[in-house]
Amino acid sequence: MPVAKEQLQEMSTQLSEVIRLIQEQEAEFVSKVESVCPIYKQSAENLLHYVAFRGFDARTLQKQLKQLGLTRLANAEGNILGSLMNLKFMVDQLLGKQTIAEENQFLTIGEGKTTLRKHTDQLFGVSAKARRVRIMVTQPTEAATHYDLVLGMVKNGMDCARVNCAHDGPEVWKAIIDNVRRAAEECNTTVKIAMDLAGPKIRTERLPEGPLVKKFRTSKKGQESRGMIFITLVPKDKPDLGPNELPVSKKWMDKLRVGDDIRLLDHRGRSRKVKVVQKEKDAVLLLSPKSVHISSGTLLTPSRKKMKASKVGSLPSTEQSIVLREGDYLMVVRNAADSALPVFDANGNLLEPGSIGCHPPEIVDKMKVGTPILFDDGKIEGVITETHKEGFKVEIKRAGEGTAKLKGEKGINVPTLDLGISGLTEKDKSDLEFVAQHADIVNFSYVNTEADVEGLLQELDRLGVKNSLGVILKIETQTAYKNLIGILISAMQAKHLGVMIARGDLALEVGWKDMATVQEGILSFCSAAHIPVVWATQVLEGLAKKGMPSRSEITDIASSVQAECVMLNKGPHIHKAISFLDEVLENIEGSHDKKEVLLPKMEW
Repeated sequence: MPVAKEQLQEMSTQLSEVIRLIQEQEAEFVSKVESVCPIYKQSAENLLHYVAFRGFDARTLQKQLKQLGLTRLANAEGNILGSLMNLKFMVDQLLGKQTIAEENQFLTIGEGKTTLRKHTDQLFGVSAKARRVRIMVTQPTEAATHYDLVLGMVKNGMDCARVNCAHDGPEVWKAIIDNVRRAAEECNTTVKIAMDLAGPKIRTERLPEGPLVKKFRTSKKGQESRGMIFITLVPKDKPDLGPNELPVSKKWMDKLRVGDDIRLLDHRGRSRKVKVVQKEKDAVLLLSPKSVHISSGTLLTPSRKKMKASKVGSLPSTEQSIVLREGDYLMVVRNAADSALPVFDANGNLLEPGSIGCHPPEIVDKMKVGTPILFDDGKIEGVITETHKEGFKVEIKRAGEGTAKLKGEKGINVPTLDLGISGLTEKDKSDLEFVAQHADIVNFSYVNTEADVEGLLQELDRLGVKNSLGVILKIETQTAYKNLIGILISAMQAKHLGVMIARGDLALEVGWKDMATVQEGILSFCSAAHIPVVWATQVLEGLAKKGMPSRSEITDIASSVQAECVMLNKGPHIHKAISFLDEVLENIEGSHDKKEVLLPKMEW
């Protein structure tokens, strides 16, 4: 059905209105973009044009443009004002107006995409690969000592190696970087080094170390009699005990014979009998038909009367955890020394809730009754029911699939509160000195405000790398998303800039139901600013860790082509994951150009 003249006139009026709204803010634009790096001046202006455009409800206009077969501006973020002026000219031509196309000082259609590609190359290096989207891979500690592991990553398609400053230290980081540089040179390719600053992550403190106990159990719970458990006795001076090894006196161990029975009272007070089934020079193999918990000092008494008893040597301490169920309570305390395990009665009923410390401790002062709180990447959910000077009480609303264990150094998220904790920590400033010397990119964790960005840039300027070190802003909090425009404008003082959608923490912060909308928002605003985006967290997690991807992970890859880089986390099958992602991205890009679907010829 032909579009009526009245509709065309309405469209022309609406286009004039939105162009006027954008142009009226030019004065404000000038003051906001005056401090940005010259290469980002047009990008900053275009971002602010797009922000102004998003303040206009364009849905009716978009439907009318669709009827005409014209662009609906859904993918015009990169050159929004030029696209609007072009549409206004075309609609006016349909109305018969003799309009002269304005001389456009802003980006024309297609220039935004070209600028984004240029900024991507500046950040990640020019790629000779067939695909547009780069692959970033988190490096495990083993990458410091296993060159072949790193070489395989490069051969399979890694474009950027991520080293996390939250783990290991400078010696390990340097060894990893050296292996990456060596592998890139061997493969005649470019691989950038990106290093994550740990940032002010809110987390639980470590619990007191548990008793020196080793638990020997069958794999089939509740069916101990159907399995056998092997325990190996080794000399006390043996370094690095294995998972099934117990240290004992070498002289006593040498006197044991195959067939000897040894009685003991285990850590739980249960009587157990184990049998010697094999003997070697520095090891004696025992067989137990039932589970047994053995602690340091446990008395081992052979059945042979002439042979004396001996004690188990010192065992390593165990990391403890607080077991939580729905309806339980948990105390989060300011002082980690006040941490304690929960107390139960003989029937398993909770008598006294467990306590765990938090870091930084000052978050205790910010908590409010009724506030939702999440632990360990959202595995445990609760609500704050009491607040005190020394801590706060949490009622557990969900704990895994029935029960969950909360350990030390696990993340805490409080989505509805601004805890005012952001910026560079003292550790970050120290680590940044290493990053400035050895890396190509710094990943800035937990950025929340423009002031955080200014703080980072000041440190980069002090270290003399403000114009050479790339910066990737990790958007992982609700506060960061709300302040995104100001954060991007402030960060454009750096020469090479990117944004990472850290979907793990971000999803917890904004809520699962809003995550898709927030993700699309970040992609759109970064596209308007011509800033490359890294699609991160749990990409092909099943394939990297277990060797088999899930169906939803494959769908996730298809969506990831909206970004300029995809990040994989470490895992035993990481080579397979990189190779698979490399191939799938190349195939998908044949029918997608960022958010625009292309239509290749189909074979019927």
